[in-house]
Amino acid sequence: MGTRFFHTQRTKTLWFMGSLLILLWLAPSLTEARRIHLSSEDKAQLATAQTVFIKVLALTEKGPTDNTLLLNTITSRFKELKYVVTSDSTQPHDIEFRVKCEERKTWTGISATGGDMDLADAPDRLWKGPACLLNYLVGRRDLEWNKEVRTSFPDAILAAQKANVDNPGHYAMIHLNLRLNEYDFPVLLSAEWGQVGRLLKLLDHPNASKLRKVKVLSVLSEMHAEEALPQLTKLLESTDLQQETIKALAGAGLDSIPLLIDFFQTSTQSSIRAEAAKALGNLAAKTGDPRTIPPLVTYVSNLLPHLKTSEDIDFSLLTEVVWAIGKQRWDPSLEPIGQLQEKVWLIFDTSKEMADLREATNWTYKQLDLDGHVS
Repeated sequence: MGTRFFHTQRTKTLWFMGSLLILLWLAPSLTEARRIHLSSEDKAQLATAQTVFIKVLALTEKGPTDNTLLLNTITSRFKELKYVVTSDSTQPHDIEFRVKCEERKTWTGISATGGDMDLADAPDRLWKGPACLLNYLVGRRDLEWNKEVRTSFPDAILAAQKANVDNPGHYAMIHLNLRLNEYDFPVLLSAEWGQVGRLLKLLDHPNASKLRKVKVLSVLSEMHAEEALPQLTKLLESTDLQQETIKALAGAGLDSIPLLIDFFQTSTQSSIRAEAAKALGNLAAKTGDPRTIPPLVTYVSNLLPHLKTSEDIDFSLLTEVVWAIGKQRWDPSLEPIGQLQEKVWLIFDTSKEMADLREATNWTYKQLDLDGHVS
């Protein structure tokens, strides 16, 4: 009686933990989280915004200083995405973009938890060195998008002395300007505002660097932009961006599923197949589409008869496949995952790769074993 009670309680605990992991996985990504709600009117206004009024404040320890260098850089960055830019507040504009750059940051407000505050480029209340705070307003309303760029050095005076520069304030502004030139805030803002068209044009621009294209693909993957599918499909022909494009496809809706399945089944690159499997798992969890899981289960079923030793396993691919299968309950998945679970524990292998695969198979089997959940 005691043993059966313990087993039942343990099973319930494992089921709860597994369910909790799924809920956490399905929760909005950090880039989607906001501290205020965007109304449909807000979203419509942001999606059609054309003109940006830029307001830049540059502060050194001696007081306000010339902001021309910073203003020119910010203006140039916005124009790369074909925004109309003005620094005259009396001119008509859709959005006010504010940048406050300081030699020694004085903003000391308490950071909220969650949302943007958990991101690497969120304002850091503990940082007291040179920093620029970026945010924007719509109709004088702050929508609480806050980002921060910082110099690599925490003290402008010491850094200037080390570089044999007399003016630490000017030295700080030069380095903050370099950070603004590197940090792709126009891409982040275009994604924030739902302006998919601008991002796709940038993605297709012949002078766009690979790094910038990767950034665009990254934000597109979180925007769930179905209108991006045709261009992403075309971009799949680019061999050096296939992995990033597949990630973006997962956010392009149900129409991307056949493409992802085709890549999973036909690609000769293991890393591409693994990325496609991961994307299919993401879509399975978000949409429940029944097409996503069967190709992954077929892969496992075909592998089982040949799986004798660790040498028979493509760990990075198989582990992603197994995790993905656990994202949606499909009855025919249970038997091959159960067989795989037995085999990976019978093979003597103490590597991290095998440990990760065993973790994936255990978790996935628990998600699929409905009888185990209710026993």
